[in-house]
Amino acid sequence: MKIPRDVGVMILPNATLFPQAMLPLYLFEPRYRRMLEKSLDSNRMFVVAMQKPGSKRETPLPVAGLGLIRVSVQNDDETSHLILQGVTRVEIVRTISYKPYRRVEIRALQAQQADTIHTDALLARVRDLVGERVNMSSVRPFTTSAKAAGKKGSDKEFLTAKEVIEYLEKLNDADQVADLVSCALLPEPGQRQEMLETVEVEPRLRRLIQFLMSDISDIKRRRPR
Repeated sequence: MKIPRDVGVMILPNATLFPQAMLPLYLFEPRYRRMLEKSLDSNRMFVVAMQKPGSKRETPLPVAGLGLIRVSVQNDDETSHLILQGVTRVEIVRTISYKPYRRVEIRALQAQQADTIHTDALLARVRDLVGERVNMSSVRPFTTSAKAAGKKGSDKEFLTAKEVIEYLEKLNDADQVADLVSCALLPEPGQRQEMLETVEVEPRLRRLIQFLMSDISDIKRRRPR
């Protein structure tokens, strides 16, 4: 897939768009409705960036997610519901224009080939922690791609804990597993943004393990004795 040089950007306070993840959006602001219209007429892509914490002005963080519009439904009031699928991490190089919506120049961020032995060991640890985490509560963390994309014949929206574990066991791509787990299980926006900004796979897996262990410890502390 060809990555465009410049695209529109949607800035949200707590949103992160990981590669392959499905993000449902509701567009009602005139500027974003205009951005959607232009995107649908061209490459069907735009960037979702998190608002810089503490900034009084609308300021996107420099690492964001480029998304592809999979489904777009316009409502009678000209607002739209859409499903955006993450394509790749990107760096926002500079802002090209601000009106009628912010348009930015981007650069794709791709991880280098990781060491297989170390990566496999980290991946196994992530799977173990995910299994422990999803079995600790009734959380149904993963939304199926078919449901998110609105495919017929897919009435089941969430995977059970057992299905989550079985699904991750079938995935051999550590890059994909790290992003999927980060998107689905990390509770804090800041944690998800940190994972988005960690491009290389091995450091990303190590940080994910730390986050999962901390989350599991917090749940255990909150449990009544």
